[in-house]
Amino acid sequence: MTRLSGGLIDRSKTLRFTFNGKGYTGHPGDTLASALLANGVRLVGRSFKYHRPRGIFAAGSEEPNALVTLRSGARAEPNTRATVAELFDGLQATSQNHVGPLNFDLLAVNDLLSPFFAAGFYYKTFMWPKVFWEKLYEPMIRRAAGLGAMSMQADPDAYDKGFLHCDLLVIGAGAAGLAAALTAARSGARVILADEDFRLGGRLLAEGETLGDAIAPDWVAGVEAELASLPNLRILRRTTVFGAFDHGIYGAVERVGDHLPTPQTVRQTLWRITAKRTLLAAGTTERHIPFANNDRPGIMLAGALRAYVHRWAASPADKVAIFTSNDDGHRTAADLVAKGMQVTAVIDPRRDAKALGQYPLYAGAVVSDTRGRLGLSHVQITRDGAPVWVEAGALGVAGGWNPNLHLASHHRGRPVWSDAHLAFLPAAAGGPPGLSVAGAAAGQGTTQAALTHGAQAAQAALADLGIAASLPDLPAASDAKGNQHPLWHVPGKHRAWVDFQNDVTVKDIKLAHQENMRPVEHLKRWTTLGMATDQGKTANVTALAVMAELTGQSIPQTGATIFRPPYTPVSLAVLGGGDTGPNFRPRRLTPTHPWAAAQGAVFVEVGQWMRAQYFPRPGEATWRETVDREVLATRAGVGICDVTTLGKVDVQGRDAGSFLDRLYANPMASLKVGMVRYGLMLREDGHAYDDGTCARLAEDHYVVTTTTAQAGPVYRQMEFARQCLWPDLDVQLISTTDAWAQLSVAGPNARKLLERVVDGFDLSNEAFPFMACAPLTVCGGLRARLFRISFSGELAYELAVPARYGNALMARLVQVGADLGATPYGTEALGVMRIEKGHAAGNELNGQTTAQMLGMGKMVSAKKDAIGTVMTRREGMLAESRILVGLQPVDPADPVTAGAHLFAEGAAQDTWSDQGWITSACFSPHVGSAIGLGFLTDGVARLGEVIVAANPLEGKSTRLRVVSPHFVDPDGGRLRD
Repeated sequence: MTRLSGGLIDRSKTLRFTFNGKGYTGHPGDTLASALLANGVRLVGRSFKYHRPRGIFAAGSEEPNALVTLRSGARAEPNTRATVAELFDGLQATSQNHVGPLNFDLLAVNDLLSPFFAAGFYYKTFMWPKVFWEKLYEPMIRRAAGLGAMSMQADPDAYDKGFLHCDLLVIGAGAAGLAAALTAARSGARVILADEDFRLGGRLLAEGETLGDAIAPDWVAGVEAELASLPNLRILRRTTVFGAFDHGIYGAVERVGDHLPTPQTVRQTLWRITAKRTLLAAGTTERHIPFANNDRPGIMLAGALRAYVHRWAASPADKVAIFTSNDDGHRTAADLVAKGMQVTAVIDPRRDAKALGQYPLYAGAVVSDTRGRLGLSHVQITRDGAPVWVEAGALGVAGGWNPNLHLASHHRGRPVWSDAHLAFLPAAAGGPPGLSVAGAAAGQGTTQAALTHGAQAAQAALADLGIAASLPDLPAASDAKGNQHPLWHVPGKHRAWVDFQNDVTVKDIKLAHQENMRPVEHLKRWTTLGMATDQGKTANVTALAVMAELTGQSIPQTGATIFRPPYTPVSLAVLGGGDTGPNFRPRRLTPTHPWAAAQGAVFVEVGQWMRAQYFPRPGEATWRETVDREVLATRAGVGICDVTTLGKVDVQGRDAGSFLDRLYANPMASLKVGMVRYGLMLREDGHAYDDGTCARLAEDHYVVTTTTAQAGPVYRQMEFARQCLWPDLDVQLISTTDAWAQLSVAGPNARKLLERVVDGFDLSNEAFPFMACAPLTVCGGLRARLFRISFSGELAYELAVPARYGNALMARLVQVGADLGATPYGTEALGVMRIEKGHAAGNELNGQTTAQMLGMGKMVSAKKDAIGTVMTRREGMLAESRILVGLQPVDPADPVTAGAHLFAEGAAQDTWSDQGWITSACFSPHVGSAIGLGFLTDGVARLGEVIVAANPLEGKSTRLRVVSPHFVDPDGGRLRD
């Protein structure tokens, strides 16, 4: 094929691209679809179910057939509509959904089996026999699902997200949208104009008409220049508004770099647009007319054919026919003739149809069949029962235009049928608040009507906001209305296709009617109609008309489907807004993170926090060597660990003690000033919720700590209790987790180290005993808080300073404690030491355990009420016999695996014999073997017994000895030294 004259492409530059490995050329301004047509490529893919040959059908985002994979490798993008893919130099495109070459698809055999794949096939077939589902049906469906294939490589491109606000959002930059934007922008209102195309103008670019004294593209260019000069208007090209959400919020995707070989900054941006008023000027989508074998490559929408000729100067064939039920099809024929193309026939079912140019007219006739294996070669025309074959390499079909009402339906707004338009129009109410519809989308289909209606709609929308806007002087344009004839399909013996991508035919709709799947929701799901990537844009109304004909009802009586976001497919990458890899979610860094990073620490993600996991040194070959060194150094000298991530809540007020008494299972109001108490919180069902410490700094001032994982939930629970359960109490809360850096200083030399930084404070055992706390100063006047508490089982303190000083404090402690063996340690060593000491943590506080299971039953006070305490007295809770125990392998070389289940020796390893599970495990350098904590039935009475830990995932089992959970210093003497 050769290019026609004219068009909106830059012929001074040549772009090279490949399709299925073969090289072609195009020009700037082309889409992949227009360039393929200009190069004579008609076969572009295969249909989903029957693998029938498919060609380019439309010229916009409604395209159901031309789905291709763009680029290769990690940047491969499957299921891209060739009609909206902007051509660039070096573009690589491949066809999809075929096995073997595109022109000889091995899976085309499915078409021969079509009688077995009729409507409802999935529901009828995959229900029986039941045992086939898991091993046969589901794997088969998963392998067949989808069209294109993912690269399975990490996406190398960047994505972004942003927020925009405006008085008026105009969606669509056709005649109505441009007139609306011009009207609103001149008024001084803040305006956003969004259009999915890379050029403004909409259908004006696809027509050969004039506006005033200028051809349509020149008028568009003039308006665009003025809009670009106005500071209160923002133009978003290549931007699809895909959904209407609550409170005037719209989701939009801007394809920032999709038209470039390699995106320079970001590839796509997700915009959240908040608009006071919105004007939907999305235009219309042409519908086709089903007839026998109407899916061959070369058969397309007549309006799309006209667009390719005018905008891209691309002809799909040398000889073209038109099948139309309205005057708009004749307009296409006349434009093709004016371009020098050969129109072999215009077929119109209206007997009074009139030709608009020099072409053969078959009035009172229909297209009843076609020929051509991989592309159209002939069409059969039937008039008064007499068929005749006419040569044509392309056939434009014009069945009327459907307004694009998708966004107006996103709040369950149901469209209203119009007999005058033979289409659904937007309802006056029921759609998204603040949204109005203008132009062709509102039934104002002529260019003149669209211009006028767009300007008036913008004026009315701004008037609601108290902004006065004057109507601009608009050019005179075509106002000819098409005379439509309601032809919904051509009856025949062969299959006539309604939904091209999902292979839904008129016969399928008839079968759905026969099987009583007549409501539109049932029809859609029984046939998979409109469930493809085009969301039924070219098929739904036609299908409703066919069902109406079968039921003997009108189309509005039959019902109408509505739409939900997204309007067109949206990639998961842009929905994430670039939140991948380290940006997958916000990361909170501890105050000592810079110092730890400088020491070469290895970090681990703990909830939202990045914590130092361990601090490797030269010569240490494995992480175990590092962790063992940190544990032994802490127990022999002094170790320092950042525990800032523990939740911290300041509780103040006259009733603070009473408030905490109701939250904790054990008493807190009786706690003395200057002391700390370990606390246990329960859920309302009596199970353990969280543990931590409660320090009393003054009569009306407590500081509560929580586990890292529960910091947010516990604070939320406390706030709920304060506001809703006991609003009469004088108590105030504030989370101070981020306000204080807190360092654990543990080990025999901990007191000696702290004495070097604390300002004149007596740290002796008598003056500051175990579980004491005090406000003080360090390092020459820096305010601080000191708590004598231990998680490691050693003499230990937790020192808190304002967060901005945490990094410097860590460096100072390590520096002044060098001769004492001061060693930074991370979460791994912290975990080892707490397991060696038998301290419960997140693995044990998993929502399934009780105070009794944790060995804390005596902490639940019987003298006061608190959340969950009553429920702990239930018979089932009191009878719980699984108790926290220590576990040590009989053979020191054997591992202890967390998650393994526990069984008596010789017992069957099944659910009925299960006696517990291992919650935590590690290697203990103190014990010299792996150790673990777990819950075991009658655990206290079974100390010394050998049991079996089964690990069914790996098919292993280990003999373990039941021991005390306190592997180190069981009497707690070190804590009090």
